[in-house]
Amino acid sequence: MDPKSVGIIETKIAKFDSLALDNGETIEPLEIAYETYGTLSSNKDNAILVCHALSGDAHAAGYHEGEKKPGWWDFYIGPDKAFDTNKYFVISTNVIGGCKGSSGPLSINGKTGKPFKSSFPFVSIHDMVRAEERLVSSFGIERLFAVAGGSMGGMQALEWSVAYPDKVLNCIVMASTSEHSAQQIAFNEVGRQAILSDPFWNDGDYSEDSKPSKGLALARMMGHITYLSDAMMREKFGRKPPKGNIKSTDFAVGSYLIYQGESFVDRFDANSYIYVTKALDHYSLGLGKELTKALSNVRARYLVIAYTSDWLYPPYQSEEIVKALEVNAIPVTFLELNNPAGHDSFLLPSEEQASVLQDFLLSSERDL
Repeated sequence: MDPKSVGIIETKIAKFDSLALDNGETIEPLEIAYETYGTLSSNKDNAILVCHALSGDAHAAGYHEGEKKPGWWDFYIGPDKAFDTNKYFVISTNVIGGCKGSSGPLSINGKTGKPFKSSFPFVSIHDMVRAEERLVSSFGIERLFAVAGGSMGGMQALEWSVAYPDKVLNCIVMASTSEHSAQQIAFNEVGRQAILSDPFWNDGDYSEDSKPSKGLALARMMGHITYLSDAMMREKFGRKPPKGNIKSTDFAVGSYLIYQGESFVDRFDANSYIYVTKALDHYSLGLGKELTKALSNVRARYLVIAYTSDWLYPPYQSEEIVKALEVNAIPVTFLELNNPAGHDSFLLPSEEQASVLQDFLLSSERDL
C-alpha cells in the first residue's frame, strides 16, 4: 500500500435527534455518514472539511476493507499530501438527500417502517451544510481551519462561509458557481426527465427489483458528457469503433458512455439523483450586486480555482465570485488552471493542483 495512504478506513454513521429544513419540514432522526483522517489537535483548530460533488460520498481517502479502489480524493488527502494528515484532521461526509449512508430517500420512514423514497422532504444546499455543521460541532470544533470542495462541493464550501462566517478560516471553491445558469439547469432537467420517463419510475415508489435503471443510466450518460472537455474526448475516443462485440453503438465514446451509465445504476439511487440535482439548481447567492451583498459578511480567506477546459462550470462563473469578494475587500486568490480534462479536472490527480492547495494552506498557517 502507498506509504502516503491513510490506510484502511471505515465509514461511520453519526445520529442526531432531528434537523429542521429550510422548507419547514424536519428530518427525524438525522443520520450523517462520515469518515475522518488524521488526528484532531488538542485545541481542535486543525480540522478541514472536504465536500463531495453530485455523485460522491463520504469515502474521500484511503481504502475500505477488501476494496482496491481508494477514495475519490485520495491523491490529495494523506500523510505529506496537499491535505496533510500529519497536520490536519480531515472530515468527509455524505450529503443528506444522497444515498451513501446519510438521511435520504433510502432511509426508513419511522411512521411507515418503509423507505421514504420520493416522500423524503426536499433538501437544499443550505440544509446539507447545516447537517454538516451539526457533525462538525459534535467533535467540539468551533472553527474549521478550512472547508474545500469542487462542483457541488464548491457550492457547499461557499455556503459554509456565508452561513457560518465565524466558523470558517479558509474556503476553497473549485470548478463551481454561486448559482446555476439556465444551461446548467437544462442539463439537469434532461437527466431528471430521463428518469421520470422510465416505465419503472412509478412516481418514485419503485422497488430494488424493478427500478428506473434505464432512465438513471441515461441521466448519467448525459451528465458525464458535460464532465469531459471536447479535447479530452477527442484524444481519448476520436471516431474509433468500440472494442469487443458491442452492437448498440458504432463508436468507442458510445460504449464508454453506456458503461458509465450502467455502472452508475449499481451504485446510485434514482430518487437521490433527482433530489441532489434539484438542490443544485435551486441554490443561489445571486449575481452582481446581489452576490456582492451575499458575500459582504464573510470572514474567510478564499482560494477559487477554475479550469480553462471546463464548459459545464466555465471560469467566468468563478470570476464572478472573485469579483464579489474583491469588492468586499475579502482576501482571495484566484487561479485558472489549464488542465485539459474539463469539469472533472478538480477530481483528477494533478501535481500542479496539489501544490496550489498545499501552498494556500501553508500561507494561512504563516498568517495565523
